[in-house]
Amino acid sequence: MKFISRVLLLAFSMAMLACSTPQSEFGVYRQSDGTVGVHAPKSAKDTETQQAAVEECKKLGKRSATFVEARKTVNDRFPMTYIYVCNTY
Repeated sequence: MKFISRVLLLAFSMAMLACSTPQSEFGVYRQSDGTVGVHAPKSAKDTETQQAAVEECKKLGKRSATFVEARKTVNDRFPMTYIYVCNTY
């Protein structure tokens, strides 16, 4: 019985991990005005796009990212683009 419950717990854990969008599904880029853009798939959550932006901001020596705007695109793979400003705090 313990074995079955452990297998079910493992299966549930794997299913929860599968719900998040893989990092490779995001297209992150820097814009000329200093903001960071994140191309995101339709299934992406706001927290996931912000985390991708924060990682890019850290490469620039900043600590966080603040959401500025969201834009729809005509790209089937990335139907939304999210714009963030990098912050030092």
